[in-house]
Amino acid sequence: MAQINNLQLKQLVEAAIFVQGKAVTLKTLRETVLADYAVSRERLKAVVDELVVDYQERGVQLVKVAGGYRFQTRDSLSIALQSLWQEQAPRYSRATLETLAVIAYRQPVTRGEIEAVRGVAVSSQIIKNLADRGWIKAVGHKEVPGRPSLYATTAEFLGYFGLDTLRDLPPLTDAESLDAVFSGMKNVPEEPEVSETPLQ
Repeated sequence: MAQINNLQLKQLVEAAIFVQGKAVTLKTLRETVLADYAVSRERLKAVVDELVVDYQERGVQLVKVAGGYRFQTRDSLSIALQSLWQEQAPRYSRATLETLAVIAYRQPVTRGEIEAVRGVAVSSQIIKNLADRGWIKAVGHKEVPGRPSLYATTAEFLGYFGLDTLRDLPPLTDAESLDAVFSGMKNVPEEPEVSETPLQ
């Protein structure tokens, strides 16, 4: 295997994470851009840690999310940078946010279990929208009559909300806390509210 010095390694890792545009794991780096080089996981982790420190005070930071690393703008600059975005992300209804929160905190969970927590029927469209967004997926079936799908969040969900693992979710102390959990999604136009049917 070819050798690579620390400066070259640091530059290659920095460029690889930069061009990827999403969280990149150490394993992915070793299996792709570093496949031809003799680089241990420990050496790679040390280089990534150096890059994290290098970018700490900059407008762009290297952060650990969804089990990998990605570059993102500093949170404190988001309002000033907002005018650069061509289009705004849709705002999600309260029903969508509550459904996502139940899945995030109770996964894996069936649609019936989500309905039991929320007290209303969950629209198929809400599940579809969350799945289309890449935030949830079916991870299996519960071994009960009808074998309903079990839903869980994805790495895409972790990345979007800037979480490294599910342990990074804020503690949920009561039902009102749901409003605060996904508050970052509430500064943009709202999607149409889906009519919901209370459970009997």
